[in-house]
Amino acid sequence: MASDFSRTLALLRREKKISQRTAAADLGVSQALLSHYENGLREPGLSFVVRAADYYGVSCDYLLGRSMARDGSAVPAGRMDGREDAEQEKNRVVEAAALLLDLAGQTGSVQLPREVEAYLSVAVYKAYRYIYMADPAGVEAVFRASREQFEYLCDARLKQHELRIRTAAQGAAGFGLSAEELHRFPMSPNEISKRYPEQAGAFLTILQQVSDSIEALGKNVSIK
Repeated sequence: MASDFSRTLALLRREKKISQRTAAADLGVSQALLSHYENGLREPGLSFVVRAADYYGVSCDYLLGRSMARDGSAVPAGRMDGREDAEQEKNRVVEAAALLLDLAGQTGSVQLPREVEAYLSVAVYKAYRYIYMADPAGVEAVFRASREQFEYLCDARLKQHELRIRTAAQGAAGFGLSAEELHRFPMSPNEISKRYPEQAGAFLTILQQVSDSIEALGKNVSIK
């Protein structure tokens, strides 16, 4: 919690364009203590978290790093009661993918949404092959790429699309893409919530879930 809270607390103050001294006075703490909170040297009590959330106009869930939506609407299911409806989870993935493709298209790029769609298509194919392989009655001959090769070929194709997505998102030329003039607009989680009020919940929930999972993975990986 400390790292998420301290990072968000400092970010909100900078967004509000106020000094640490002013924020500390408004929040009823010393500047030294607020500095400790913003630098992750001390963990706050519940009363301070509530005051800070009210002061900056965000939810406690957002302030604590539980949600990427400032109103706290995108807290991943399962973190609250341990349960999640499978149909809701499936719909969330579909909605998030649709929003991602729309975001890519809103840039005015012809190539970017095409590359994102191709990337997602390869991921779908690869996951399906794994599921298909588990069926003893499955006939591998229905696929052109062999069981021994498809995984590596898919990984290579995914990496190619990742490179092309990064290039297209910059409006640059290269790797088979042409330069494009893009329409730039804010894409922060907060701006996405404003731009897509109906679909943002699903998208931000997935971002939060993946963010949590890769952070946990990073903590478990030891570098020797």
